[in-house]
Parts: sequence; structure tokens; C-alpha cells
Amino acid sequence: MPANIRISTPFSAESTTAEVAAGVDLPGRRVIVTGGASGIGIETARALAGSGAEVTLAVRDPAAGERTAEDIAGTTGNQRILVAPLDLADQASIASFVASWTGPLHILVNNAGVMASPELRTPQGWELQFATNHLGHFALTTGLHRALASAGGARVVSVSSSAHLRSPVVFDDIHFRERPYEPWSAYAQSKTANVLLAVEATRRWADDGITANALMPGGIRTNLQRHITEEDLERMRAQAGVATFVWKTPEQGAATSVLVATSPLLDGVGGRYFENCAEAEPHRPGTLTGVAAHALDPEAAARLWEVSVQTLAG
Repeated sequence: MPANIRISTPFSAESTTAEVAAGVDLPGRRVIVTGGASGIGIETARALAGSGAEVTLAVRDPAAGERTAEDIAGTTGNQRILVAPLDLADQASIASFVASWTGPLHILVNNAGVMASPELRTPQGWELQFATNHLGHFALTTGLHRALASAGGARVVSVSSSAHLRSPVVFDDIHFRERPYEPWSAYAQSKTANVLLAVEATRRWADDGITANALMPGGIRTNLQRHITEEDLERMRAQAGVATFVWKTPEQGAATSVLVATSPLLDGVGGRYFENCAEAEPHRPGTLTGVAAHALDPEAAARLWEVSVQTLAG
């Protein structure tokens, strides 16, 4: 697919995972979904399992993971639903997960995240949202590179957000050591980082047949919004100039993730950003849609990769 051809699909903002996954056949494919025991992670995992894949739920709470695995197995008839502990804010947990993985990995869905949390830091002093949403997934993705490469045509799915429009990665002060902490700015740069990871992973790993794309799932009422007040929502509506938000169901919210993970229209396509089941247009000021130029900037993507490597090396 030429880089200047924007990808459209038969699907829309209203499409569900069942509609997007219809006709998709994944027996023999192995999938990891981070945060697979809550929110859109559940419906992403369910759709992929329903298409025949072996799905590993990589979750902070294994008990919740087991309940979800039982539910998915019951609704899909697929018994190959596995659960593994993973805390993306804990580098030792990530290293343990990676070390325990054997064999190929065909689809990695980097779905888990935290949103607009109070100022919190990891033991290393890293700001929690950036540490979880980006550094954790960066360590996981690079740690699983060999498994992805061995699969042949593997895909990495990076769940971002329209919040990326609010901020590029502020390389001069990623962890808010100098500037005042602001929850939404911290979330925004972590979501920009999710897109930049897809851009650079696609560039670096093209010879391995690995592609990575990012997406905006849409607004879905889940536990992800536990730090958000009605006042926050009112302010966001006012800033965006919209009267109300259109909330999606979890099945609609997970549809773009499933599309990016499985659609034959994306074979060999990487480094792009999708929303409402299609590749996004460039962002237009005054809207909450589209993709910001700073999120697709190849120089920023390469810089972020190097900064992430250096940060994790300590």
C-alpha cells in the first residue's frame, strides 16, 4: 500500500468487533492483549479468540484475568485463553513475562493504560502515565521482538487516544521534574508516544515482516476514566466546541483494535493511525479527530526510541 494512499474500510464508528471480525480466521495464531481483563481489552480478546486465536491476557490482576478467560471461553467456545501476570509499571514484571514467552507471537495488542492520574512516580522516578503507557509497552514490545520476527508478518497494535492532540512528547522534561505536573498533559504525551512507537517499530523491523499501527478507540465508559470528573468532561467539551460526547459501547470501542490487528487491508501496512475503523485524516484545529503531525514525525519517533532505550538501561 503506497504511503500516500489513506486506508478506508467498509466499517464505521458504529461498527462492532463482531462485524469487523466476521470472516477473519486465526487458528494457529498467538495473540497477547495487555489489559485484557477490563474495558475494551476484554472485547478485543473476545473477538480474537472468537476467530480462533490462542489469546494470552496479560494482566495486573490474575484473578480478574481468570474470570475473564472463563467468560471468553464460554462465549466463544475457544479454550485456548491463557492468563499471565504483567504490571507495565514494573520493569521486573515485564522482564519475567518476556522470559516466560516461548515460540512465535503473531499479534501484540498494547491495550492497557492509565489516564489522567494524580502525580505518581515509579521507584525509578519516572512519571507513572509515561512509564506505564509508553515505557512499559516499549519494554514489552522490544523484549518480544524475536517472537514477533519468528511469526512472519506479525502485527503490533498500539492503543492511543485523541488526547495525543494535546501534546507532543516533551523531550526536555518528559517526567515533569521541572514543569508543574498536569494530568492531561502527562496522558497526552504518553498517547503521542504510543503512535511514535508504531512509526519507529515499523521502520526498524520492516525486514522482519513486523508492522505496527496505532489507533484511537473512541470514548468508552470504562474503569480507565476512574480519575475523571464530570467537571473534567465539561471542560473538555467546551475546549473542543462540542455539545456532547458520543460514547461507544465496549464492542464498538474495541472494533478499531480488532481491525488493526486482523484486517487484510493492512497487510504490510505500518506506522499509521486509525480511528472509527479507518485511517485518520490529518488533524484540523477545532476538532477532536484526526492525527497530529507531531505523532507521525519520524525524527521524533527515532528520538523517542533512543531515549526509551537509554531510560530503561538506567
